[in-house]
Amino acid sequence: MKSSEFSESSAAGSKGGAIAPQTAPMRWSKTGPSGPSHCSPVLTPLAYFLGQHLVVPGYFGPITITGQQRVPTRGPVILAPTHRARWDSILLPFATGRHVTGRDLRFMVTADEVKGLQGWFIRRLGGFAVNVRRPTIASLRYGIELLLEGEMLVIYPEGGIRREDQIHGLKPGLARLAVQAEAAKSGLGLQVLPVDIFYGEAFPSWRCPVQIHIGEPLLVQGYLQGQDTPEVLKAGAQQLTQDLQARLEAMVAERQAIAAADPSLPAQP
Repeated sequence: MKSSEFSESSAAGSKGGAIAPQTAPMRWSKTGPSGPSHCSPVLTPLAYFLGQHLVVPGYFGPITITGQQRVPTRGPVILAPTHRARWDSILLPFATGRHVTGRDLRFMVTADEVKGLQGWFIRRLGGFAVNVRRPTIASLRYGIELLLEGEMLVIYPEGGIRREDQIHGLKPGLARLAVQAEAAKSGLGLQVLPVDIFYGEAFPSWRCPVQIHIGEPLLVQGYLQGQDTPEVLKAGAQQLTQDLQARLEAMVAERQAIAAADPSLPAQP
């Protein structure tokens, strides 16, 4: 799944530049770009079961996961993983989903991905779309609404899939969404967790080894300085983006150093 991005204008909102929470839960209109999004009580547990017990262990070789204890079992969270293959969107639920934390992941995807049969499944597995060509306030509001409800979102901060084992420049949309959500509700306690996903091959094949490392969380509240003015939100989002990039780069560098010192570990593709 590809990540999504917001324009500067889409972050405009109510007082102080923050998007105020709605008096009633906000949901996609059936005539919207992606249709309704929800976690189906039938399809979602089935998808998690198949991924956990059949697809992931059946396809991949050894899977190393570290930092699972950092994923909270309640409260709003944004997982910010590297994006190296389409397999990422199956491995993330395997490492952090309902079998580990009791939670379902809500993926933010591009509008192009919620078309046809694929889109039907994505929407019923909790995915929701943003039109990256014409981002709207409604897209931003829906993501904020999910965070205000304590959901766990997945946003790929690099944007599309990057095969190289290095961090590319992060898109600003994740941080903008995060600070807007934190500003919309005092004491929300939103966390952003960097995640490094590494395959032994640039194009993961059968029995390919996988490493998934979950880093220390970034607490969004600290980027607001107790204020919600447009200037503070913009500066906070920029700093959060920089800190998230630095954290991901440090995680990748540490993994590469460990692999270089131990010939038995898979090297970068």
